[in-house]
Amino acid sequence: MEDAYARSITEVLDFFRVDPAKGLSDSQVALHAKVYGKNVLPEETTHVQVDRVNMESEIKLKYDQEGRDEGNKGTPFWKLVLKQFDDLLVKILIAAAAVSLVLALINGETGLTAFLEPFVILLILAANAAVGVITETNAEKALEELRAYQADIATVLRNGCFSILPATELVPGDIVEVSVGCKVPADMRMIEMLSNQLRVDQAILTGESCSVEKELESTIATNAVYQDKTNIIFSGTVVVVGRARAVVVGVGANTAMGNICDSMLRTDDEATPLKKKLDEFGTFLAKVIAGICILVWIVNIGHFRDPSHGGFLRGAIHYFKIAVALAVAAIPEGLPAVVTTCLALGTKRMARLNAIVRSLPSVETLGCTTVICSDKTGTLTTNMMSVSKICAVHSVHHGPAIAEYSVSGTSYAPEGMIFGSTGLQGKKEKVEFPAQLPCLLHIAMCSAVCNESILQYNPDKGIYEKIGESTEVALRVLAEKVGLPGFDSMPSALHMLTKHERASYCNQYWESQFKKVSVLEFSRDRKMMSVLCSRKQTKIMFSKGAPESIVSRCSNILCNDDGSTVPLSVAVRDELESRFHSFAGKETLRCLSLAFKQMPVGQQTLSFEDEKDLTFIGLVGMLDPPREEVRNAMLACMTAGIRVIVVTGDNKSTAESLCNKIGAFDHLEDFSGRSFTASEFEELPALQQTLALQRMALFTRHGLNLIIKGCWWRPYNIKMKCASANINFLFKVAMTGDGVNDAPALKKADIGIAMGSGTAVAKSASDMVLADDNFASIVAAVAEGRAIYNNTKQFIRYMISSNIGEVVCIFVAAVLGIPDTLAPVQLLWVNLVTDGLPAIAIGFNKQDSDVMKAKPRKVNEAVVSGWLFFRYLVIGAYVGLATVAGFVWWFVYSDRGPKLPYKELMNFDSCSTRETTYPCSIFDDRHPSTVSMTVLVVVEMFNALNNLSENQSLLVIPPWSNLWLVASIVLTMLLHMLILYVHPLSILFSVTPLSWAEWKAVLYLSFPVIVIDEILKFFSRNSTGLRLGLRFRRPDLLPKRELRDK
Repeated sequence: MEDAYARSITEVLDFFRVDPAKGLSDSQVALHAKVYGKNVLPEETTHVQVDRVNMESEIKLKYDQEGRDEGNKGTPFWKLVLKQFDDLLVKILIAAAAVSLVLALINGETGLTAFLEPFVILLILAANAAVGVITETNAEKALEELRAYQADIATVLRNGCFSILPATELVPGDIVEVSVGCKVPADMRMIEMLSNQLRVDQAILTGESCSVEKELESTIATNAVYQDKTNIIFSGTVVVVGRARAVVVGVGANTAMGNICDSMLRTDDEATPLKKKLDEFGTFLAKVIAGICILVWIVNIGHFRDPSHGGFLRGAIHYFKIAVALAVAAIPEGLPAVVTTCLALGTKRMARLNAIVRSLPSVETLGCTTVICSDKTGTLTTNMMSVSKICAVHSVHHGPAIAEYSVSGTSYAPEGMIFGSTGLQGKKEKVEFPAQLPCLLHIAMCSAVCNESILQYNPDKGIYEKIGESTEVALRVLAEKVGLPGFDSMPSALHMLTKHERASYCNQYWESQFKKVSVLEFSRDRKMMSVLCSRKQTKIMFSKGAPESIVSRCSNILCNDDGSTVPLSVAVRDELESRFHSFAGKETLRCLSLAFKQMPVGQQTLSFEDEKDLTFIGLVGMLDPPREEVRNAMLACMTAGIRVIVVTGDNKSTAESLCNKIGAFDHLEDFSGRSFTASEFEELPALQQTLALQRMALFTRHGLNLIIKGCWWRPYNIKMKCASANINFLFKVAMTGDGVNDAPALKKADIGIAMGSGTAVAKSASDMVLADDNFASIVAAVAEGRAIYNNTKQFIRYMISSNIGEVVCIFVAAVLGIPDTLAPVQLLWVNLVTDGLPAIAIGFNKQDSDVMKAKPRKVNEAVVSGWLFFRYLVIGAYVGLATVAGFVWWFVYSDRGPKLPYKELMNFDSCSTRETTYPCSIFDDRHPSTVSMTVLVVVEMFNALNNLSENQSLLVIPPWSNLWLVASIVLTMLLHMLILYVHPLSILFSVTPLSWAEWKAVLYLSFPVIVIDEILKFFSRNSTGLRLGLRFRRPDLLPKRELRDK
């Protein structure tokens, strides 16, 4: 029954044909179970269609399985594993492993040399697949934890008797009784109140920080939201006050919790920007590799008939092997592993910033975040209600003089000072002994005694925590800040106590002085509560409540100057109302008034009639204070080109006031078109809603009342709209949330950020968890994400330029017709060892000082631009040519070499067929390949230093700015020395020790790579490089899939 909230109790009971005194009969239960189904959340993406012919027709549920054969078993493990290999770059790597194995077998290799390269490549792929499977498996835990919010049992009235049944057996029409501590088993319509009031904590559904009072009357609101349905108690919420009976109106998928579950199941994961670009890069790389391989094979057609090959066919096969070897050299085997490692390093750094990353790819996505949709409560604010203002009557002798005090402190810690102005001089100064002022003293008494909450210190977390309503805890903290009278050292003497004792020292003192005798609980009509206490043979009643309720019941006031009690005049009443409107309106504070009354000595109980002729003590204004660091974080977002949308359940004026305090609106001249309530947003046409999302800075619920409590309208739907709109417009949105209701939006958003204090469902559906619930931590994580992306680009640049060098080396050697410069096992060593260590160390590059001054990169921005790729080619070409030059140098110029004429080197393959002055075995010497391999290694080490920054010179960012990179270079060179000078390893890698003369030649050939890149960096800094890139090729060399699809 979808509109039960708008129907009277009688109409709802008649609809289900149930007697509230007897409940359903067994036959009715069986019928309803058949019609409505079980009270369990769906496990598949099930489309629930409700076909209502009239008020008494049956609800027919149609589950469209959309061709699913697996039922409710979930994704099989083997499919998860295969999914990890559904990537072009990974497929290329698998092909490389297969080709290297086939080539080794063709060459007659056996043992370690034949299987080393394919084994290492497959090992890397297996490690990446394992990470992917773990990530996918963790994502499915969100649905399992969502079902944990369903109640296990329920107290049900059937056949005239109450019984305790499993909650899964409930059907619409069942009469259920709930009481304090019960988890609501289904969506139910209130039909009978068994206590003064019923309050429910529905924060997991709506995000409301305070419990919500329920009532029996029907709701007449149009477009009613969860907060409007005050006669409905929702599945999964918890009763915190009272006892009542209700009739079940929705079970399973037809509950509010079921709608959320269905939204989660319908949400598909989006590939991250880096993943998309790496896919495109893999496609591009495959085309380039294929083109080069064909080109090398075609260029050497004339050499197919060389005598050394033993025929045309054998010659064709020989050069085909060379082409395939070139392809193997071009593939960056370590790229997936290095990307994963770099992201993992980023997660560790972000953990230190209280941002716990659950999904590795999300680390990089943070770097291109353009919109942050942030909750207000607990993220932009401390979520610790604190008294910030106190108003009391100072004196009435010369007209009403109002004393106004400010209270410092923004948490539950009993630490803070009181600053006051008498109203005569208007000068604010610290109040040294607050408890010596009569009004402040009585405010502390009333705050401590007329209170049901608990303030305690948690030594494990090192913070003060509350038990009970936030407003009452704020009053307890105020009582601690006021201190106790009669001690000149107050309140400084309280600091000598332990934190456990300090938490409630003053409150316990007042509770020991004033023994509670009777309590009149808060009610909605009175808007106040009262406590009767006894102290030294006297009785006194303390009251607190809404200012309009308390002041209207007061006939006297307590003066703060001398502690006298005087009649409440019209002038004083008007002045108090003026201050109240100032607190509640301009300053958007939540206000409470406090009062007391002397009672007859023998009185033991309280009645509503006693709540009159009260003596007014004072007015307190409290708020959920903004975090001190949020303003700077907001400014950082504006500088970085990131738009912040504040999403809150507060009314519009309160939210706008907070946004002004934290600087969210500093860049706006007015709020028009920037601030929307839910009802205003819903009334907009679809096109205008889309445009509004592009300009929105604040989203609140509808402002039905100045002090209405609640959360955003249809929270998960609105957040899903925000997420979807930003994705459609090529924006990247980070979304915060903490409740069950936020889970679909967290899963849909590019970056779902759950609060550390939030529900397990929200955390499981998120990509990142904020341990401290702090908005500033999000901004710090975005900066880290940008730095990680920059480092990722740098090591991709390093690895690709190195591989281009290897390709150029093999290509040039094949074109010139000289012997192979590098053996396959040497290429493997360079690719996986000497390339890998520095590439990982580049991930430790320090964050640029201006990383948050640049605008977010565009979603469709290529990882490799035209100018950057040109730089790759220049550096790669030099690396390859230097490697070939080292090989040729040994044969032609080295004193230890044969000093052959260059023409003889080009005709090496015909050595055996003609007479020469040198033995043909010279071409099997290991010295030339060792020199070329060492040149390749050393030149790549110098190139690693080039990658400390994309455009900054080494004179600005010296090598020691990244000691990890320096250490990796040293380690790499030590490993290279190891294979050169340790005999078994030198045999395995076909190398030999080098002389000092050969080492000098290596250094002469390698160092110029730094000079070349410094020149290219200079052009980049002066925009010359960009212009050259535009002439060289279109700005983005890699295809832009998003734009192409459009």
